[in-house]
Amino acid sequence: MVKIKTTHVGSLPRSNELSILLASKDNHEKIDIISFDEVVKKNVSEVVKKQINTGIDSVSDGEMSKISYATYIKDRVDGFSGESERKAPKDLDDFPSFKKKLILSGGTPTYKRPCCTSELKIKDEDSINKDILNFKNALEENSHTDGFMNSPSPGVICNFLPNKFYKNDDEYLEKLSDIMKFEYEKITGNGLSIQIDCPDLALSRHMIYKEISEKDFLERANKHVEVLNNSLSNIDPSKVRMHICWGNYEGPHTHDIGLDKIIGLAFKANVSKYLIESANPRHAHEWEVFENIKVPKDKMIIPGVVESTSNFIEHPDVIKHRILAFSRVLEPNQLMAGTDCGFSTFAGYGNVDEDIVYKKLEALVAGAELASKLI
Repeated sequence: MVKIKTTHVGSLPRSNELSILLASKDNHEKIDIISFDEVVKKNVSEVVKKQINTGIDSVSDGEMSKISYATYIKDRVDGFSGESERKAPKDLDDFPSFKKKLILSGGTPTYKRPCCTSELKIKDEDSINKDILNFKNALEENSHTDGFMNSPSPGVICNFLPNKFYKNDDEYLEKLSDIMKFEYEKITGNGLSIQIDCPDLALSRHMIYKEISEKDFLERANKHVEVLNNSLSNIDPSKVRMHICWGNYEGPHTHDIGLDKIIGLAFKANVSKYLIESANPRHAHEWEVFENIKVPKDKMIIPGVVESTSNFIEHPDVIKHRILAFSRVLEPNQLMAGTDCGFSTFAGYGNVDEDIVYKKLEALVAGAELASKLI
C-alpha cells in the first residue's frame, strides 16, 4: 500500500481577537506590539495543534501574523504608500448583478493595497524571525517536523501592489525578486519548507491582465517565473512548493485560463511540489491534463481534493475518487492530497466556518487513507 500524504494550502481562520488586531495594524492604528505578538504566538500554537489532531501530514502556521497572503509585505519593506486601483475579475464583469450582490454581502475583503512609490528596501527583519520561531516552537510542542510557511511570489506582489516608481514592471519585478530572497532563504534556512503563492500564473490572467492577449499574458507569466527562480537560486527545490490559484472566490470563473496552458511554464520554476485547484466545479476535470503532459520525475502534484469556498464537508469517498483520478495519470510517489486554496487568505474573511474547516481537513485525511488502500 502506498500512503498518500496530506497537506493544505496554508491560511487558516484567525481568532476574532487576532483578526481585530490585524485590521487595526493594517489601518496604522496604535496597538500594543507586545500584546499583539503574544496573541499571534497563541494562535500559531493552537492552529498547529488543531492541524496535527486532524491527521494532516504537512502543516503550516496558518499565516496567523498576516493580514493577507501577499499584502503583508508592505509592512516589512519600505517603498509602498497610497492606495492602488482595484480590478474585478473578468468573470464578475460579465455578471454585474452577481458582482453587486457579492459586494453588498460584505464578502469582499477590505485591506490596504498601496503602490510602490519609492525605492524598495527591507525595513523589518524581525517579523519573519518571530514567525519562524513561533512556528518551530509549535511544531516542537507537538513533536511534529513536517512544516511549511507561505510567502508570496514577486509576481503576485507586483500585481497587488503595483509599480508607480520603477521605469517598468520588469525592473520592479527584478527588484522584488532580490528583496524576497531574504524571506525565502530565512524560512528554508531554518529547516522549514516554503510555499510560494503564485496566483499571478492563473488568477492574474482574468484580473490584472484581462485586456491583453493570451500570448502576451503567457510572456508575462514566463517573466514572473524567471524572476522567481532568481529569488530561489540558493534554495534546494525539494524545500519549495508552489500554489497556483484562479481566485479563492465563489463565482462563474468562466475566464479562467486552462491548466494545460500554464503548467508547462510552472514546471520551469525551481520548485518540487505544485498545489493546484482541482475540487471546484471549474477545474475538477483537469486531472486529464496529465494524460498528455508528463510531470518531471523530480516534481510532485498536490491536487485540491477539498473545496475552500463552501461549507459542504466532502464525503471521504468523494475525496477518495478525486485522488484515484489523479493516481491514474501520476506515479504514486508524485501525488499528495491537498485543498483548493487557503481557508482565510484575508484575515477575518472566508466563507467556511472555522469548525467546518477542520472537519474538512479530517475528511481529507480519511479520504486519502481510503485511496491509499487502492493505489
